[in-house]
Amino acid sequence: MPMLIAVTVLWAFSFSLIGVYLAGQVDAWFSVLVRVALATLVFLPFLKPRQINPKIALQLMMCGAIQLGIMYGFYYQSFLYLSVPEVLLFTVMTPIYITVLNGLLDRRLNIGFTISALLAVIGAITIRYQGVDEGFLKGLLIVQGANFCFAAGQVAYKRIIAKERIDLPQHTVFGWFFMGALAVVIPCFLLLGNPDKLPTTTLQWSILIYLGVVASGIGYFAWNNGATQVSVGTLAVANNLLIPAGILVNVLFWNRDADILRLSIGGGIILFALMVNDKFNQKTY
Repeated sequence: MPMLIAVTVLWAFSFSLIGVYLAGQVDAWFSVLVRVALATLVFLPFLKPRQINPKIALQLMMCGAIQLGIMYGFYYQSFLYLSVPEVLLFTVMTPIYITVLNGLLDRRLNIGFTISALLAVIGAITIRYQGVDEGFLKGLLIVQGANFCFAAGQVAYKRIIAKERIDLPQHTVFGWFFMGALAVVIPCFLLLGNPDKLPTTTLQWSILIYLGVVASGIGYFAWNNGATQVSVGTLAVANNLLIPAGILVNVLFWNRDADILRLSIGGGIILFALMVNDKFNQKTY
């Protein structure tokens, strides 16, 4: 869990950096391409292609294609219709997607996981953001597409690591994850990208490099690695810790409006959900 919390703090800044400095200014697919390409380069030197089963490598690539490649496509587009707090709030359904997907794969629905996820949802809904614009419905649906992909990738990666019992350290196989995402992002940029909206300032390039190397490269590895060490319920709840953390960063550094009282109450409920999940003492899959 400490690893998931550390990544939550790291990612809390990503929402505002994208919403304030990139969204609407830099082509979304180009931003995604740079992030994924840089993250791939971080882990490429550690790959050991001859020591991994091609089937497992393909499975990890599929995880990356869904959790990162397709998810980013939805995620960056959502900032064109929603503010940073709105995007954060609408990620509230991710825990439910995680618990439902895992339950369907196990052919059962775990009550402990479900209760903790629902509590996390209640906590996030408590942090209600006012002033939804005309793009509300479209933005909401786009964010849900991102949420589903992010949830599916996490569940799949966790189950692959647990089932296949890969003997290699995770950092030596995680490059396959990013290459799977790259296989999605490259054709999407070529088909849908706008080459006239590339970064024009040093700040924009610096943010993209930071997001690619740190937030994506180190962040996704640490998050997925942490996901293999906790129960599905804890993983589901941890996803919603991003909401109060991201809004708090947005308020403190970019002076956006937010109800601090609701933020505090909602964050407290989410933390309580973690405690409830621990009480169920579910095993880690």
